[in-house]
Amino acid sequence: MFMYDMFKTIKYTLLALLAVTVCSCEKEDIGMTATVDLAGEWMVTVDAVGPDGSVVMEDPFGLGYMQIITYNSAANRPDELVVNDLKGFWDFTVKVPCNVDSKVFGSDSWLDNMAYESKVKIFNGSVVFGGTTTPSGMPADAIEFEVAFDDDENGAYGIDHYLVKGYRRTGLNGGAE
Repeated sequence: MFMYDMFKTIKYTLLALLAVTVCSCEKEDIGMTATVDLAGEWMVTVDAVGPDGSVVMEDPFGLGYMQIITYNSAANRPDELVVNDLKGFWDFTVKVPCNVDSKVFGSDSWLDNMAYESKVKIFNGSVVFGGTTTPSGMPADAIEFEVAFDDDENGAYGIDHYLVKGYRRTGLNGGAE
């Protein structure tokens, strides 16, 4: 009888511990980042723009579509977006002011390039949900912004800055979209 009571006590103790453990595990709701609507992987093209604002050369570097990323800063502020070209175009990583509600970003001021010592100006940036189609014809979010570099020596070719535009990477078509 003693063994039966001891087994019963151990059994109920283990069940109580299990119940406490299961009940104490609360799922924490993980929220989105402050810039979630502007953040993402983007497939973009780059065109050269002259001083008058017109495109003077399409794809001047022969890159075709290239990938850039946009994401929140470590501070996770709703008024600061990081734009990074992954060394695919110029090698820039810039924290730029943004307005998530309006889905716009940019600055009239020169900003520090975190990739190497230089200044970058990103302006007239916007994201439009469902604003474009991918090369395969699927709808996608659109991104567009203009960018200038203080160490750009292409002014002799009539280039003032660059127009970057494209679509949010969907993950379809073998990763190209």
